[in-house]
Amino acid sequence: MKKFLILILLGLTLGLVPLRAAEPAGRFSRTEDVVYGRKFGTALTLDVFRPEAPNGAAVMFMVSGGFNSDHSRVNARNYELFLAGGYTVFAIVHGSQPRFHALEILGDIHRAVRFVRHHAARYGIDPQKLGITGVSSGGHLSLMLGMTGGPGKVDARDPIDRESSAVQAVACFCPPTDFLNWSGPGDDQLGVGEIGTRFKGAWDARIATREGREQLAREVSPINFVSARMAPTLVLHGDADKLVFPYQAKIFQEKCREVGAPYQLVMREGKDHVWPEMATDTAQFVAWFDRHLRGVAK
Repeated sequence: MKKFLILILLGLTLGLVPLRAAEPAGRFSRTEDVVYGRKFGTALTLDVFRPEAPNGAAVMFMVSGGFNSDHSRVNARNYELFLAGGYTVFAIVHGSQPRFHALEILGDIHRAVRFVRHHAARYGIDPQKLGITGVSSGGHLSLMLGMTGGPGKVDARDPIDRESSAVQAVACFCPPTDFLNWSGPGDDQLGVGEIGTRFKGAWDARIATREGREQLAREVSPINFVSARMAPTLVLHGDADKLVFPYQAKIFQEKCREVGAPYQLVMREGKDHVWPEMATDTAQFVAWFDRHLRGVAK
């Protein structure tokens, strides 16, 4: 039994096991395998979940764990509370490591946001009411978009790439924020160390040297992009997390306080990297998006 529970927790961490099972209650429509981009002959896809009574805002859910993503992990149960709240949900599948490294994966997410914004009228949403969410590496990608999303190239050949990739709100679980200071100051886990080697394929060749890791960390660690202009961000993190240590959430909070960034941290007492109540805790994300996307205070 103990071994079984460990496997379930590991599966949740990597995004292999849905937070909940089967289909959610309530009516919604689902459009599968919408191609939002292509690279090296590979289609990048998303699924669209439209509630029966849409509120005009959208939530983009990062189908991501350990910088791996797969369409088989798209599960409507995970979006139940968003759909019940009237949010149109876009489940984003991205390129996976080790074939694609983290910066290339981040490029997929920028493209996905631009695609959604470009086709906002088709999906009945306001292009200025886009939220983003995810767990673990999905949370990392969400944070990065909340801080680095911005204007597209005005002269891009593809009109989608002319759109902004900015999101208006972020809410996510247990995201990595600083790969060079993992469990404490100086704890380098960028492709090295006990945890870093698990996801070594997510990084480019610069991890081979300390100088290269420091350069790469400046580009992939959300803490380096904190500003007062970033999208309002909510993070839920377990204070017993043994994969993405609570230190990650605390130093990010400190940095946000220093610059006056719009950030809120909720520490879940006694919770590890994943916990059974994650699905119901999503209610806090719905309230956050209601406030920052729709101006509804609860």
